[in-house]
Amino acid sequence: MTEKRDSPRTRALKSGRIVFNHGSSSIDCTIRNLSASGAKLLVENALGLPAEFVLMCADDRSYRCTVRWRKLNEMGVSFDATI
Repeated sequence: MTEKRDSPRTRALKSGRIVFNHGSSSIDCTIRNLSASGAKLLVENALGLPAEFVLMCADDRSYRCTVRWRKLNEMGVSFDATI
């Protein structure tokens, strides 16, 4: 299988928060792998989440994200910008 990512991802087990609706809504998530350009997130239900949101990491880093793929309880995102 050919790798399509811009940068390699490393395994992670970090807590995070997905923030959307101009900051009025959020849900918890687990960051399972991470790179300079994106991440894989585990959530309770990925199907109802918007295509763009802010990911706030437990280490006080935040990223503006776009969903690239999603399944029932996981999704892959690309980082559009560091906030």
